[in-house]
Amino acid sequence: MEFNVRRLAADAGTFLSRAVQLTEETFGQAEKTELDAHLETLLIRAESTKHWTEKIMKQTEVVLQPNPNVRMEEFLYEKLDKKVPTRANNHELLGECMIDSGHEFGPGTAYGSALVKCGETEKLLGSAEKEFIHSSAINFLTPFRNFIEGDFKTISKERKLLQNKRLDLDAAKNRMKKARVADARSAELNSSSPLGEEYVAHFSYMLSFLHVRWLKAETELRIAQSEFDRQAEITRLLLEGIGSTHAHHLRCLNDFVDAQAAYYAQCYQYMVNLQKQLGSFPSTFSNNNQPASSSSASVSVHSAPPAASLPAPPPSQTSPALNELRSTSGTRKARVLYDYDAASSSELSLLADEVITVSSVPGMDSDWLMGQRGNQKGKVPITYLELLN
Repeated sequence: MEFNVRRLAADAGTFLSRAVQLTEETFGQAEKTELDAHLETLLIRAESTKHWTEKIMKQTEVVLQPNPNVRMEEFLYEKLDKKVPTRANNHELLGECMIDSGHEFGPGTAYGSALVKCGETEKLLGSAEKEFIHSSAINFLTPFRNFIEGDFKTISKERKLLQNKRLDLDAAKNRMKKARVADARSAELNSSSPLGEEYVAHFSYMLSFLHVRWLKAETELRIAQSEFDRQAEITRLLLEGIGSTHAHHLRCLNDFVDAQAAYYAQCYQYMVNLQKQLGSFPSTFSNNNQPASSSSASVSVHSAPPAASLPAPPPSQTSPALNELRSTSGTRKARVLYDYDAASSSELSLLADEVITVSSVPGMDSDWLMGQRGNQKGKVPITYLELLN
């Protein structure tokens, strides 16, 4: 019990000393030890990293789940350490609605069949969205959250300790300064006062007391300086780890971009397949298998005409330029005239109006060229291209 009381008294004294030092610094009545420039730069970078990590994380959550009520519900489930209930997303709800209505109108009718096909595709989009959100949460949001709730909390704790050690150091410097001033005044009084036995004895006692006080202040200053230097080194090492955090977050960002690319590519493929399915219906639908009037709705799908029905190649492709390309085995730039979906892994899918690099390969069918877009390479039909000068 006695130890606890003494410890409590010591802690209270330390807290009071820090409070006095901080107050005097605020009012400009005490000097403040400044951190070195490198450490200050690291502290600024750490704060900036924390600030932008939080903003990116919050905005990503908005992108993945635009509904604020759902985000709040998921947050509460996470804090209560409970599993978030499985719910259908908007695409899945729309898909179910379309499928139900298609069955109501009759899957044997053109409109009913189209609704069912659209509904099935919407459900596929919903499943792809869930997979994208799940992947992004694990590979992108979780590492960001771990930094905010883990690494940065440790940095903040050590930074607070550094601040306390700095206050202890400056308080020790202040006490040392006061001890020196008191010692100087005692020496001045000794030289200007008459010497008597009582005075000599009293003054000797005072000098002894001041000397002990000065030695104690010097010891406290040396200890405070040592603890401050040690804490500054610990804080510096933690702050220099922010560079590794940036590298880790960069890898997470790459994973997030890859997940987005895969998600949008998957959605695009779903929609292209749906367009092809809808394109197989007659241009003019019947109204529940009844003859339609001239105002009946029609579905048109923009797609490239089949190769057999394409017009003749542009003049630039029938000119000596194509023969020169084949004879020299060189490369040329070509503009894509129509979208083209690769039929096999040896072919290259094309988008209308994009520009690719083409070359001729010995032994290849005369109706094809070898196309290249970045690192992607494959056969492309000549009738889909216009050679550029």
